[in-house]
Amino acid sequence: MPRFFIDENALMGDRIIVTGADAVHMGRSLRMREGDRVTFCRMGTEYECEAESFTKDSVTCRILSQAPSMAEPALKLTIYQALPKLDKAEHIIQKCTELGASAIVFFESKRCVARFTGDIDKKLERFSRIALEAAKQSGRGIVPAVSAVKSFEKAAEALSEHELALFCYENGGERLSDISLDGVCSVGVMIGSEGGFDRDEAELARDKGAHMIWLGRRILRCETAPVAMTAILMNMAGDM
Repeated sequence: MPRFFIDENALMGDRIIVTGADAVHMGRSLRMREGDRVTFCRMGTEYECEAESFTKDSVTCRILSQAPSMAEPALKLTIYQALPKLDKAEHIIQKCTELGASAIVFFESKRCVARFTGDIDKKLERFSRIALEAAKQSGRGIVPAVSAVKSFEKAAEALSEHELALFCYENGGERLSDISLDGVCSVGVMIGSEGGFDRDEAELARDKGAHMIWLGRRILRCETAPVAMTAILMNMAGDM
């Protein structure tokens, strides 16, 4: 069944009115007709609908039922990722979205080779489109927010606001299997770029309450670590 994400402006009582690119996609690409079924998602709620009428630039659908999305994990996981090189960021967004991350925040650290240059807003638009497509493909009930902060300090401050803050550190720390998620709803995980973290960055994160996490003797690429962490945490939370 086709699946689309909507904002609050599309909700009109017991109807959903779709405009713009999604309306064109429904009418022309998917060749939907009156009576066809479609699913809309907004903020973790799924609306099962029936297409009712089509115009040149809009589609009106009647809401048949609504319910919380069964695909959304109870654990709210935010990935804080030091900016990687090339297209690794896109891979991280796609896979972490599929696995259940709620948000992805990119930031600059001392050892980042890549830097925020050019039009950051345009890059974030592209990143958000990748998250949207991955959310559609994987049946998510939300589209993870993708954002950026320029400094490590701001990222570390945001990390500390989670109920549980985890800092993946190549120089040792607690085993992830020794961490308990009992009663925890919000987790933040900070992961380094290709060069890892400086010691003073790790100390700052620790001072703000983050648990140093050791991922074993094998060295994971910066695009592997966030995917592994997301999968492991979702499994620990009972979502996999």
